[in-house]
Amino acid sequence: MPPPPAPQHAPAPHGTDVTGHVPLPPGGPVAMPTVPPTAPGPDLAITTVAVLLIGPAGAGKTSVAKFWADHRRVPTAHVSLDDVREWVRSGFADPQRGWNDHSEAQYRLARRTCGFAARNFLANGISCILDDAIFPDRPVVGLGGWKRHVGPGLLPVVLLPGLEVVLERNAQRSGNRRLTDEEVARIHGRMAGWYGSGLPIIDNSQLDVPSTAKVLDDVLSRAIASPPKW
Repeated sequence: MPPPPAPQHAPAPHGTDVTGHVPLPPGGPVAMPTVPPTAPGPDLAITTVAVLLIGPAGAGKTSVAKFWADHRRVPTAHVSLDDVREWVRSGFADPQRGWNDHSEAQYRLARRTCGFAARNFLANGISCILDDAIFPDRPVVGLGGWKRHVGPGLLPVVLLPGLEVVLERNAQRSGNRRLTDEEVARIHGRMAGWYGSGLPIIDNSQLDVPSTAKVLDDVLSRAIASPPKW
């Protein structure tokens, strides 16, 4: 008996990116989420959003981002800049050994890669939360860079607990993610410049991860209803 004919799939439209036979919309600049005029307010639990969580090392960005993404009612991805930077194995330029052109290039490449990922997730109906330690005194390569890579709809939120809390959390880190106390203090001091920037700031010094994620929900709901100027 001859073998059965192989299954036939309809050809994908010309120029469409496909995985197998499932068409994937291409990623484009992320726009601000819109709320219907008749709606009482944004329902963040079912809204597709792109979030940038900013803060110093030890602020809890990764833990909060993972928890927030895990507990949403819509598909949500967490993209960590540090994780993407560490995709580079041979030749990894560790900033702890000195910030130079090589480490700067790898950082910029990782940020651009994260931005592309966020745009593709959003284009396919998946929310995205990114995290990065960027400084208010470097707006062009910080917020400006993220806005270029992701789009004007990116919602930035600053996570900034007190210095003592950051030092304690940093002491529990390992590998190249653990910094010296002096470096942590220097970074934390520069992050204080976000006060007065107009961006929403969460002081999670006395909050656990679930409580911080709840506050983040509240902050994002307000940001969608009245987008911050940045």
